[in-house]
Amino acid sequence: MMPRKMIHLGAMMLAGTGALAMASPAAAQSGSNDKCAAFAKQALGDDVQITSAKHVDAGPGASQPGAPPSTAILPAHCRVEGVIDKRKGAGGKDYGIGFAIALPDQWNGRFLLQGGGGLNGSVGAPTGPTAAGDKPALARGFAVISHDSGHKGAGFDDSFMKDQRATLDFAETSVLTVATLGKKIVAAYYGRAADHSYMTGCSTGGRETMLATQRYPELFDGVIIGAPAMRTGDSNLAIEYTQVLFNQAAPKGPDGKPIMAQVLTADNRKTILDGMLAQCDALDGLKDGMIENVAACHFQPKKLQCAGKETKGCLSAGQVRALELGLAGPRDKAGYPIYAPMIADTGIIATPMGYLPTGGPGPFGPPSSALSIDLDARIHDIRQDAGQRLTDTNYWTNLNTYLDRGGKMIFFHGVSDFWFSPLATWDYYERAAKTNGKAFTDASRFYMVPGMLHCGGGNSFEQFDLLSAIVDWVEQGKAPEAVTAQRRAPSTDTRPLCPYPGHADYVGGDARIASSFRCKWPSDDKKGA
Repeated sequence: MMPRKMIHLGAMMLAGTGALAMASPAAAQSGSNDKCAAFAKQALGDDVQITSAKHVDAGPGASQPGAPPSTAILPAHCRVEGVIDKRKGAGGKDYGIGFAIALPDQWNGRFLLQGGGGLNGSVGAPTGPTAAGDKPALARGFAVISHDSGHKGAGFDDSFMKDQRATLDFAETSVLTVATLGKKIVAAYYGRAADHSYMTGCSTGGRETMLATQRYPELFDGVIIGAPAMRTGDSNLAIEYTQVLFNQAAPKGPDGKPIMAQVLTADNRKTILDGMLAQCDALDGLKDGMIENVAACHFQPKKLQCAGKETKGCLSAGQVRALELGLAGPRDKAGYPIYAPMIADTGIIATPMGYLPTGGPGPFGPPSSALSIDLDARIHDIRQDAGQRLTDTNYWTNLNTYLDRGGKMIFFHGVSDFWFSPLATWDYYERAAKTNGKAFTDASRFYMVPGMLHCGGGNSFEQFDLLSAIVDWVEQGKAPEAVTAQRRAPSTDTRPLCPYPGHADYVGGDARIASSFRCKWPSDDKKGA
């Protein structure tokens, strides 16, 4: 039974909402401003401090850090900011989970938790941009909350890990804490609970979304998981291993160290790209510089090796070895894989954000000139790292509580992701399918995004609306299949994004439009054989 106090609060909120709907536009605007300002005094618990509550007029949305300029028009909304569990932590440093929630004047009854990025440390604009195409969740009328996961910091500052509570908040518990508070704020502001709750995120946000289904299965009805940062130690080791392989193949200077400018020259990179396209581009029925048929592409670097003396347009034996071993992924001395293979895709040669080393600074700072690496010792250290264990969402596959509640899941991963192999995420997907059976495969989809780098960019159709797909699935039972993806503006080219291991196959007509393609599956090829 609902407590009397809560009934009274809900009645007041609903009455206020109705009054606004009947008022003139000017009066409604004034009422929204007053309602928002008054929320600054809302009691949300002893551990929650509201620092700001301001009404924001409709207008262009600010771009997320590192993302292309936003073209979305955001609706008028109340933006509430605050901190949860503000305290002094290790070393006398200030801690607490900073948050911001956007409460649109015209609410659609939905709530969304926005995942973070990197090591978090800052509160992103609460708009819900992940996999939402050109219309983020806030622009659709969602109430959206974002947070910093419990600490302040820029870039990859991990100093917060000296504090136990801050480390636990980053690893997992901030997801539960912020989602619970967000739902409480929504109910208090609108006078009723949200009809449906969602979470979306990419990279760290993808990991956070993934862990929500594993550890807090009652929180959300539908989630979108992008390129989850779930095995950072393993993936970083694979990147370093690949750098060492190419260092070994590079010409050496008088000091015996690799000449970094010649680890992979521009000509070498072109040779690799041309070789990948020659072997795999036409597998989707169209030679267009993109490899759509990911599952059928079995790139053979050996075919690029110079027949005799090394010349332009071919690779040395050492470079071929480095490419073969680097894409295959590192293994320990017993032969067991340390990390998943990388996929041979057009973006692996991108600079500076491709998977293959450039000889210069890359995504992780200055290049290493090391000529050897002890993989067994390194992986042993990673396995003993408590922080790695806390943030690893790779192993837990039992999702029956989430699935039994009707929860839906959509995964997506750029095929040219330089940081996390899409095959590592696919490996999790297959293991989850084995654990949960048809309940999982009926409630989940996995989309490979050809050419896309980490969470965006690259030679790709990187704009796609999976948010509408998850909403329609949760609320109307419409399971998604092909989703139309578009190149970044100003291009208007479109192409279907197909559930893996399917791919967009060209059937004829204008190659710039999605209707000239269909989703094709490996089983289709077997039928035609």
